[in-house]
Amino acid sequence: MPSDPLPVQSASAIGGIVLAYIGPGAGFAAAGSVLVLLGTFLLAFGIILIWPLKAAARMLRGRNKGASKVKRIVIVGLDGFDPGLAEKYGKQGSMPNFQRLAEEGCFHKLGTSLPSISPVAWSSFATGVDASRHNIYDFLTRDPCSYMPVLSSTETRSMAKNLNLGFAKVPFGSRAVHKILQRSQPFWKLLGAQRVWSSILRVPITYPAQPFKSGTLLSGMCVPDIRGTQGSFSFYSTKSRQGAHVVGQQFKVTLRAGRMDSNLKGPDGSDGKAMLCPFSVDLNGAARTARITVGKDTVTVAPREYTPWMTVPFDGCQGIARLYIQTWTDEAFEVYVTPINIDPEKPALPIAHPLVYSIYLAKTLGKFATLGLAEDTWALNERVIDEEAFLKQAWLIFEERKKQLWDAIDKTSSGLVTCVFDTTDRVSHMFYRYLDGGHPANEGKDTRIHKDVIPELYAKMDGFLAEVQAKVGDDPDTVLMVISDHGFCSFRRGVNLNSWLRDEGYLVLKDGAETSGDWFESVDWSKTRAFTLGLTGIFLNRKGRERQGQVEPGAQAQTLCLEIQQKLEQLCDPETGENVLNSVFVTDDVHSGPYADLAPELLIGYKRGYRHSWDCATGAVSKVVFSDNTKSWSGDHCVDPRLVPGVFWCNREINTDTPNLMDIGPTVLDQFGVDVPGYMMGAPLFGERTKVTKGSTETLQHYRDAQGVGESR
Repeated sequence: MPSDPLPVQSASAIGGIVLAYIGPGAGFAAAGSVLVLLGTFLLAFGIILIWPLKAAARMLRGRNKGASKVKRIVIVGLDGFDPGLAEKYGKQGSMPNFQRLAEEGCFHKLGTSLPSISPVAWSSFATGVDASRHNIYDFLTRDPCSYMPVLSSTETRSMAKNLNLGFAKVPFGSRAVHKILQRSQPFWKLLGAQRVWSSILRVPITYPAQPFKSGTLLSGMCVPDIRGTQGSFSFYSTKSRQGAHVVGQQFKVTLRAGRMDSNLKGPDGSDGKAMLCPFSVDLNGAARTARITVGKDTVTVAPREYTPWMTVPFDGCQGIARLYIQTWTDEAFEVYVTPINIDPEKPALPIAHPLVYSIYLAKTLGKFATLGLAEDTWALNERVIDEEAFLKQAWLIFEERKKQLWDAIDKTSSGLVTCVFDTTDRVSHMFYRYLDGGHPANEGKDTRIHKDVIPELYAKMDGFLAEVQAKVGDDPDTVLMVISDHGFCSFRRGVNLNSWLRDEGYLVLKDGAETSGDWFESVDWSKTRAFTLGLTGIFLNRKGRERQGQVEPGAQAQTLCLEIQQKLEQLCDPETGENVLNSVFVTDDVHSGPYADLAPELLIGYKRGYRHSWDCATGAVSKVVFSDNTKSWSGDHCVDPRLVPGVFWCNREINTDTPNLMDIGPTVLDQFGVDVPGYMMGAPLFGERTKVTKGSTETLQHYRDAQGVGESR
């Protein structure tokens, strides 16, 4: 009998949300997923049969009311691809395919969102509007009633189920309800209403998958793992490790006669306790191989080699995970297990539209990562895996995604194909320190072996572009775009603005305390006027909105915003004496949509090298305001958005030198002959330019000029 693992440290599902984007529990009951599993099995092959029939029906009905100008549009998203690095490596000759695409069509920097963070930017891409109109300002926000963190993108709650007998309602259990909080509507829904087909793969903030006509969708960023977090790894070691893990779980295990037995931890069962799945590792010392068994799956691997996806069964649901022997020496044996992903063949949550789409992909292409943030950045931050293991994992996921893109292109002879690749973003986050010789994160870590990872990443993307072009062909009626949501810069120093607010008297701690733990543990809300949570801005503790609001809306709030803004723009790093902020934006001055009222009143535009500190992001108040960032997560983009534009390549010339993310949706609609809604803030990029995009670049330029803010650096 396998023994229960002894936990050394376990993080709460909410506790690490900003650090590894861990979210609140997914909220599905394992027993309640049986009907879903039954339904998916019955429909598993339906999509294969229906797909050509739907295509034929679309041809008979006619595609849409307007005259389509193109046959097909293919958009490849490279999250975090930076125009400055692309230009640098292009001049060095390592990106000839991108250079050729620019010569044949165009290349421009692409205006990003305010704030310049992935959930905000990709939401603007999807909807054609800014954050104040799609309601996403960060990965998380605060619950105004409790001040506790909640996901900005998704709400999960349990609702009672009742049998309506006419004269009475009989309760029988409950069901989980998953609701997307992104407002407005994605442009592919507008295409579908006009019978234009769309294949949407892994675009962030598409979970839970929303139904739309004429298309398929596989959800991206913010899909949880089987335990309901945004990604919590497990680590099994024969030795105790010092220090607490912020996100993952470590378990102490014992080798007996070359065998390790333990359990993988799953979602809570009907008794409220976490379900367990036994697994074992049998070592063959002579061959230096290990036989790993999880459930009914058994594989043999060498040290530092990932297993294929292994099925992890629980009562009523199942997940998938990869295992990796990180250490095998006389002194220690250590096994890393990826977060347990939702099994795409038996999805217990709505990760695809139609539901059977993930089943179809898994059956035809093989199992694949479904977790929204699948590349395990926090396992590297915690140093339970090293850079080599992280890169192997990232490229495995990239190859899975590429197969899905090829399948969508092959099956979409007309219409839209969009696929977002995360590898470029995750590698940039974790390896940026190699581009910055003086980075604090370099101390005690390798600075030589992986120094060329990012240049090689850009060269690999150039090779990938050649593959995409070969797959798409030279059809003049196909538009190809390669875009990113933002660029990148170094993240050397963290700034705890909660500590600064404390020092300035805007945030008050109970009983005269100097510091406070995560999630505003010791904050006295009856005396606090401002606070920050997440990575992007400062909230006022406003009456009528926050439960213990202290600031009157209107004139008092406006005066306080200007006061904090003016003080913050003078904030200097005591280590260098330099100002750390490019701009502090008053949200009402730059955003006018209906959801600006729920957003942070101030949006922080850091200079390169600075960002909210890790503890600031979790609502903690530290003793000092400034701290070195020593984590492997050494690059970032949560700065002034003018400093980190994205990239835009296209096989056609466009009508502006300053395209914006919000232009992409209107462009696609216009090319397929679908009317662009008046509420969209972007404009079509082909043909005559009908209006100036009300995007962050133009808005912030006007704001900077009006406020006398210095040039972006």
